[in-house]
Amino acid sequence: MGTRHTWRAATAGAAGLTAFALAATLLTANAPSAAAATATFTPVADTYVQDSTPSTNYGTSTQFVVDNSPVRQSFLKFTVAGVTAPVTGAKLRIRSISGNSGASKGGVFKAVSNTSWTETGTTWNNKPALDGATLATLGSVSKDTWYEIDVTSVVTGNGTFSFGASSSSSDGAYYDTRESGADAPQLVLTTGTTPSPSPSPSVSPSPSGSASPSPSPSPSTSTPPAGDPVLVGAGDIADSGSGDTATAKLLDNIPGTVFTAGDNVYTNGTLSEFNSYYEPTWGRFKSRTRPVPGNHDYNTSGATGYYSYFGASAGDPAKGYYSYNVGTWHIITLNSNVAMSAGSAQEQWLRADLAANPTSCTLALWHHPLFTSGSNHAPTPGTKPLYQALYDANADVVVTGHNHQYERFAPQNAAGGLDNARGIRSFVAGMGGAGFYGFGTIQANSEARNSDTHGVLKFTLHANSYDWEFVPEAGKTYNDKGTANCH
Repeated sequence: MGTRHTWRAATAGAAGLTAFALAATLLTANAPSAAAATATFTPVADTYVQDSTPSTNYGTSTQFVVDNSPVRQSFLKFTVAGVTAPVTGAKLRIRSISGNSGASKGGVFKAVSNTSWTETGTTWNNKPALDGATLATLGSVSKDTWYEIDVTSVVTGNGTFSFGASSSSSDGAYYDTRESGADAPQLVLTTGTTPSPSPSPSVSPSPSGSASPSPSPSPSTSTPPAGDPVLVGAGDIADSGSGDTATAKLLDNIPGTVFTAGDNVYTNGTLSEFNSYYEPTWGRFKSRTRPVPGNHDYNTSGATGYYSYFGASAGDPAKGYYSYNVGTWHIITLNSNVAMSAGSAQEQWLRADLAANPTSCTLALWHHPLFTSGSNHAPTPGTKPLYQALYDANADVVVTGHNHQYERFAPQNAAGGLDNARGIRSFVAGMGGAGFYGFGTIQANSEARNSDTHGVLKFTLHANSYDWEFVPEAGKTYNDKGTANCH
């Protein structure tokens, strides 16, 4: 495949569509939606590798590729969290950006058992094996067209799932990656009831056995999930006391993706402590949890207990920072226990991640707060470059922990100045279960505080706004709630 096709067309051309093996079908605008609720996830990682450049990583590319000259293989990884009903259908949606007169071949898509590969670390030399079942074989593909692959046999609930693609054709195909924004791949799950049977593709067969596809809809036309998604959690969670038991009981009744804000277990973050204290309480939500590391997690060298316990959900153990999407929101997990200075690897990654997701409402989490009135831990100025990068990209919310209390600040810039136009609303959510800390000097723009009630912080994530709510443990009455628009 000597020419790299990067153009866009207003509608899909009338290129040929060979019958797909298994369950790959072309999306059509008049396809009826299933009766059950749906939830859509975008990749947490995607990349391709190339045999002629065996040590090169292509993780930041806006395209993934399948080809046989040179040999190119591609990989996608999704994390499913917050699904509480049975999964009755799962579809992998990908958008081709190449195709000419039926020549470009879409490739063979398989399940991949390895879920530990990373977007920016995978090369031809260390790529995972394409070792799973074949899910679809795509024939000729049209440019600027969405294709759908049935992956129900692989994605059965919450967890992390990898897929890989290859091609035996020397005229393969290019597809959009998550870095492309609105055209990113999608994993669409149907839950609750058995989905309606899929209709046949809206195509007209030709004498040669190929067909002319109808224009496909963009992702924005797909059926949204029933109700807006929820992100809920807290930091400073599990020890030998009963606070984490109380907050876990709250999560039993709140569906959605669970976040942590660091210091997941005390005192040293060992795997034994995770199994003894965290596992019996918050551990029952592990399959829908996206964690944040804290300083107590790093009391064990390299936070090995934390990364061992949470596995792939915690991201690359060498970094501890990663991002994912919940509904239309982009969620960024950062690591305030490693370098955060301007120009550091983490700060550069953050700016690149924000640039790749320019239209999303954005919420970021890490452990050490830039703004806090707590008496035990002063503000952590080393986190300012992270806050500044988020502010520069018009992010909306920051959630931290570290001080064992709850505090909400008005929207601020990175210098702590009130900024109702572009400022980030920040929360200290260190009330997950550990013993309480007091307040010292109340900082500017602090709007709500509590230091005697364990609870969780719940966000309901609407398309262009959000609701927040402090949900108190049983027997307590403190509450803080509100609504705000995204920038």
